[in-house]
Amino acid sequence: MVDVLGLVEARLRMSFGDPDARAAITFLGTERIEVLRFHDVHDGALVRYVTLGMSRAPMNDPAGSSAGTAPSTFAAPLSVSVADPVRGPRAELVLTLRAGSGADIDQVLRPLAVLAASPQVEGVVVAPGNSLDVGEPLWPGAAFSAVLVAEPGGLVEDLELDPPMDPVRFFPLLPMTSNEAAWKRVRGAGALQERWLQAGTDLRDPMRATVPLSD
Repeated sequence: MVDVLGLVEARLRMSFGDPDARAAITFLGTERIEVLRFHDVHDGALVRYVTLGMSRAPMNDPAGSSAGTAPSTFAAPLSVSVADPVRGPRAELVLTLRAGSGADIDQVLRPLAVLAASPQVEGVVVAPGNSLDVGEPLWPGAAFSAVLVAEPGGLVEDLELDPPMDPVRFFPLLPMTSNEAAWKRVRGAGALQERWLQAGTDLRDPMRATVPLSD
């Protein structure tokens, strides 16, 4: 059997170097999720938090709802159901933040693990453009409880697996304020990303304010 998580960790080390910390979190009825922390070798102020364990199994919606649809809030895990143990998209999550602001960003580990467990718990198929919301601040005092799932490939290349398994994709997460999340639900992910771009928003700043949204 292919050691998917071993291959994923090797790809992460190739992309980011050795992790300087890791935490393991297990929710009732789910497989263990780890979160690895990497300090950027080129910019020591940047910290990357990457899940390890979400890609253990493919994402499938056992209820038969449309792929890529995610609930607005994830509750504590109650059950596990995976429709196909081999075929289906696989992913891990990457969150990049800027350290040194005084925010206790390391407390994001558990919320990240909750998001990574959502395919096991809720049958969520995470895809670019999704909004994911943990229903509480991502770290103490954070203005963000939600994230936007961005396109993969920029930070970590897709990890190809032997057929018929799908490749593992590494999805960047972009924190959203409540106003931004509400605006995105109406206007769409592309429109929100364009607003961020126009405003020169530093999405890695854990203390940033909501981007101007008025027309």
